[in-house]
Amino acid sequence: MPDTAREAIPVQDLETLARGGDALAVRVWLRMLACSTMIENDIRSLVHGQFHTTLPRFDALAQLERAPGGLAMGELSRRMMVTNGNVTGLVARLVREGLVDRVENPSDRRASVVRLTAAGRAAFAAMTPVHHDRLETLFAGMGRVELEALLALLGNLKQSLHDGKRKNGDLDEDD
Repeated sequence: MPDTAREAIPVQDLETLARGGDALAVRVWLRMLACSTMIENDIRSLVHGQFHTTLPRFDALAQLERAPGGLAMGELSRRMMVTNGNVTGLVARLVREGLVDRVENPSDRRASVVRLTAAGRAAFAAMTPVHHDRLETLFAGMGRVELEALLALLGNLKQSLHDGKRKNGDLDEDD
């Protein structure tokens, strides 16, 4: 066991492939990927184990909870960062289970708006505190100041990524 809470515990993941001589950007990317994967896997297990659902279903409910009037399918897809095809199948299953409904979009009759049902709101409300508690536990080793600094640094990174895409001419209309 490490002598201090800050001493690294060896974890076998993509980050272990990085070497000290590798480019710093590569090492940072691999570390972020390792952390993101660890968190995602933990939350995936949590929602499956306690609520018998999947992370994409949880994410869809979360996005719809933040949009009380509902979302167009394309907007839901964009917010979830998945293809329209993935969202179509996911929404169809959520409709069958009574967690969401699809209604005609008043501004575009060819499109539909997806929104939470009362059952969907109740299901998401039951999952939210458990999800938040798990994240608090996962981040408990970091103090508030560290988390605020990390949030700011990740904001800087996000802007840098956006700027890099713009510079390379790689921006999509949704970026």
